[in-house]
Amino acid sequence: MTRDAIALTPQMPDVKTLLAALHAGGPDLRVNSAGGGAVAQLCTDDGQTLVSVEAPRYLQVPGETERLLGPAARTDSPVWWTETRATTGIAEAGRLAGSVAGRLATVLGGITWPREAAHTSVVTAPASGTATADSSGVDVFTDKAAVVIQDRPLVAATTWLTDVVRTTLQTGRELHVITPPGSRLTLPARTMLDGMPARWVIHDPATGYYDGLTGAVLHWHDGHFTPANDNAPRIADAFQPPPAPSGEQQLLLSFRTIHPADEHLVLGGALEHTWQVLTGARPAGWSTAEPVNVPWSPRQLTDLARTRARHSQPTWLVAVGAPGRTAIATMRILHTPAGVEEHITLALGYAADEDPPTGSLLELAESLAAEHRLATMVTQLRAARADLTVPAHYEPPPVPLSLTLGPDAVADLGLDHARSALPGTAPLNLGPVRRPAVHYTIGDGTDATAWQRLTEINDHLKSSTGGG
Repeated sequence: MTRDAIALTPQMPDVKTLLAALHAGGPDLRVNSAGGGAVAQLCTDDGQTLVSVEAPRYLQVPGETERLLGPAARTDSPVWWTETRATTGIAEAGRLAGSVAGRLATVLGGITWPREAAHTSVVTAPASGTATADSSGVDVFTDKAAVVIQDRPLVAATTWLTDVVRTTLQTGRELHVITPPGSRLTLPARTMLDGMPARWVIHDPATGYYDGLTGAVLHWHDGHFTPANDNAPRIADAFQPPPAPSGEQQLLLSFRTIHPADEHLVLGGALEHTWQVLTGARPAGWSTAEPVNVPWSPRQLTDLARTRARHSQPTWLVAVGAPGRTAIATMRILHTPAGVEEHITLALGYAADEDPPTGSLLELAESLAAEHRLATMVTQLRAARADLTVPAHYEPPPVPLSLTLGPDAVADLGLDHARSALPGTAPLNLGPVRRPAVHYTIGDGTDATAWQRLTEINDHLKSSTGGG
């Protein structure tokens, strides 16, 4: 099982300190590099990786250590995050990772996570390896699947995991992420796994394996995890929801903007505006992986997207809010024949005594359509954790609140066609009379039949394009 240890230090680990930490296994282990030099690996003589040490990340965004690691990892100032991973199959590897992290924290005056994993002793490792994990940290490779085992309370979309996702897609395999029953996913990790052939597999020592998102009981068959009964999947008892609803809610927005490809284009404006309307503040930070480490900057994320576009690559990123208001977003930027598209998913969490700002959604839709080239937006409300993490038990699906079509989408469909989507229910025109956006109010977030109304609208809009 992959075991992680993280050093949080006020100073950047320099080469001398890193070398001292890497001597946690004594002088007989080899040191290799991977990931273009971004990862240092402690290896046995035959090349088996024992511990991988990621390049330190400078966290300048408040609240990230606590969000991902819990209150014990809270820091009040920027820190360097250095993550070590112990591979599976060699018992000493876990203690070796703890010694590497413990040495970094001791020399640089920081802390480690988890606290109990840290020490500074020399760990004697075997001269040769017996594990099956490859140098990427994947625990098991078969013809059909890449399996990674994460023994941590919260699985995030880290640089390492995003690299594993990319490699898995390139090889045509499924990705299986195995965790203990009490683990949760961050919303970016859930979003990332949703976009590929993947399973979140819960290993319950008492009952076996089940899918953390659907509850289906799983078994290992023909080189990958599949439902134990394909005809009628059985739901694991552990997937049942808690007996008493918490009253917490999530407001979810999925929207798309389309911009002309222009050298003066600055991206991120629609997300920043939405954050400002719904929370009263801008995003706190952004990054291409978790933890989010860079202060919010539309100019910087635009430069990154432009650089990646030159290599015909899309850009995927995460944005987070300040600790006082739980909010997190993922954004995918890509070039299409229509222009430069931003595909944005934003989630905001609310405690039982808080009311989501659903009354601001009409104002938001109008301003996005007028100022930020909105193409489409769907808003939803759901009963789910206010901290926006994904547990391995049933949560009710979101319920649609509204759908907005931007001016270009309405012009392509034809205004009359767009307005006749729901017989007896007229949508609102937003913006200029000659070129409006159209906003459909679908429900209040409590009526599940809103899904039927949304389906009827979508079916109608796809049926024909109208005449203008």
